[in-house]
Amino acid sequence: MSCNVDPLIVGRVIGEVVDLFVPTASIDVNFGTKHVNNGVHIKPSMAVDPPSLDIHCSPSQLFTMVMTDPDAPSPSEPTMREWLHWLVVNIPGGSDPSQGDEVVVYMAPKPPLGIHRYVFILFEQKSWIERGAIELNSETRANFSTRNFAEKYELGLPAAAIYFNSQKEPNSRRRR
Repeated sequence: MSCNVDPLIVGRVIGEVVDLFVPTASIDVNFGTKHVNNGVHIKPSMAVDPPSLDIHCSPSQLFTMVMTDPDAPSPSEPTMREWLHWLVVNIPGGSDPSQGDEVVVYMAPKPPLGIHRYVFILFEQKSWIERGAIELNSETRANFSTRNFAEKYELGLPAAAIYFNSQKEPNSRRRR
C-alpha cells in the first residue's frame, strides 16, 4: 500500500502559510523554460523577471494571486515571515496575472541565507476587488500574512498553491 503525502504539507506551506484546503483550480508556473513543481529549486538569476503563470479554471471566475517568502530573512529565524513578493487581484480565470490588477509589483527572490520557499497562492474572489480598496502599503513587504489578507478580503481558503525553493547563488570566482 502506497501513501502519498501532499508536497504542500511536506514543505510546511500548509500550516505555516495557509490552512489545509481542497484545490478547486490549478496553476502552471514557469520561469522561462523551467517549470515549477512543488519543491523544485530555482536559482534567483532565473527568477529575475516575473514568471508566466497560467490559471486553469472557468473564465467566469476571478482570482487573487499572492507570492510570499515565509522564510525571510532566514529559515531558522523567519522574523519577517511572510515577505510579500507579488500581489495581483481580479485575474480572470483561464488567463494570467497580466490580465489582473497588480497591487504590489513583482520582486525577484533574493534569499540572503539558507534555502527559502517561495509560495504562489491563488484565491477565488467572490466579487471584483477595487484596487484602491486594498489597505496595503506597497512599500511594506515584511510580515505580510496571507491568512489575514484572505480573511480581510473574504477570499476564503486557497483554490491552488505551488512553491519552489531558492538559495543565494555563490559569487563567481575569477581566476587571476
